[in-house]
Amino acid sequence: MTALSRRHLLLGSGSLALLAGCGTSASSTTSSGRSGAPLTVSAIPDQKPEKLNRLHPALASRLAAVTGLEVSYKPLTDYAAVVRAFEVGDIGLSWMGGLTGVQARSRVPGARAIAQRNIDADFHTLFIANTAAKLSPFTDLTGLRSLAGHSLTFGSQTSTSGRLMPEYFMKQGGLQLSSLKGKPGYSGSHDATIEAVSSGSFEIGAVNEQVFTTTQKAGKVDLSRVVVLFRTPGYSDYHWLVRPDLDAVHGAGATQKITDALLGLKSGVPADATILDLFGTTSFIPTTNANYDKLEAVAKDLGLLA
Repeated sequence: MTALSRRHLLLGSGSLALLAGCGTSASSTTSSGRSGAPLTVSAIPDQKPEKLNRLHPALASRLAAVTGLEVSYKPLTDYAAVVRAFEVGDIGLSWMGGLTGVQARSRVPGARAIAQRNIDADFHTLFIANTAAKLSPFTDLTGLRSLAGHSLTFGSQTSTSGRLMPEYFMKQGGLQLSSLKGKPGYSGSHDATIEAVSSGSFEIGAVNEQVFTTTQKAGKVDLSRVVVLFRTPGYSDYHWLVRPDLDAVHGAGATQKITDALLGLKSGVPADATILDLFGTTSFIPTTNANYDKLEAVAKDLGLLA
């Protein structure tokens, strides 16, 4: 099968339109080899747009200042759109969740995970519940069986901490999705999951621990009716992913410049501290594709990776 045929199978008609319309597709940029072309950065929309629109443009500006490259942020509407844009070359660098990173690498051979936050090597999901559900916290995976008969919402359908790993741990603990009250919901983001549980729209939610902690500290959501039931075992999650043709498109050494700039962000530097705080971390650390092998296996087992 040719590369183009594979792309047709993967993308479908809607994504082919995206391929035709984007100005920095994989084929055009690789063949032209335009050194110094603008670098477009994106990120999965895992939180509210207003926060993401403060965070990522600020990071793009900082990367541009440090590397000398022209860098811009491209907001995208959902997780799948980020994976597609990375696949066709519309973006060269992206902030991915564990699952979306695995999906993108499966479609772009040679793509590399280069950095993660210092909290991402041992990340956790929280199962939270509305107090009206009258569920008690537990410390063992088998406690997840107590969620049977209750309504539950995940985050995005391709969220690592909001769907992939919680579903995996539910399966490990002996709780089948069919045992829930109705079909699971998909809120679309971690913020929305917290709000859905707080309001009582769903009795239970699976949410990114870092987002929940940040929300709790900010006092922006009424959590008086929310109880944390369970903190999952740890796993690798978010990371920065670069395309293999980054140097060919943006100039020799571009990948290393970007990597060094991300790893070089310091909490003691005011401009860096603001960015790191919005990311919910104090630094970025190196990572590799191998750190996400377990997620890849889980994704295949749950049918989320071809």
